[in-house]
Amino acid sequence: MKTAILLHGTGGSSENYFWFADTKKYLEANGYEVWWPLLPNTEKPELQETMHYVEQNLPTINENTIIIGHSSACPLILHIVQYFKVKIKQVVLVGGFYKSLNDDGYSDLMLPKSFDWEVIKSKVDEIILINSNNDPWGCNDMQAREPAIKLSATLAIASGQGHMGSLSYNQSYKEFPLLKRLLRVKQ
Repeated sequence: MKTAILLHGTGGSSENYFWFADTKKYLEANGYEVWWPLLPNTEKPELQETMHYVEQNLPTINENTIIIGHSSACPLILHIVQYFKVKIKQVVLVGGFYKSLNDDGYSDLMLPKSFDWEVIKSKVDEIILINSNNDPWGCNDMQAREPAIKLSATLAIASGQGHMGSLSYNQSYKEFPLLKRLLRVKQ
């Protein structure tokens, strides 16, 4: 069974969240069952609460699983992956942060005390980080460089693309062609 998991960021929803709806259709057209939940406390997510929710509701994962996250879902995904018992196919992290942002402590609520980079790397065949060089919240390519190096991951810099989905900055981002090109759905 091929499973894909889409996890939204702060303020997100399971209803038409930027490029998630289009990505879900693309994955389903390629034979994936897609889990796209509404995460708890979406306006001010907290790592332990969100992690507990995901652990309790996560569908069966295996070597064909792809996980995609946006913004605050990115540190959540890395934290959860390090506890997986099986190796998965691919993780794609879009507009994520891995260190505190200048945001009155909101980002700290989703950051673990530390990441076990080697363990995370051992649990995923391929990790891709996609960050822009002009993210308005600081989730930019500079934020992603260190994790990309520590994870031996690909870092794709989406030049001039902001947060790749933001109501505050009027980035509707209904489609995400770069993401589709990077997904390993046919392998």
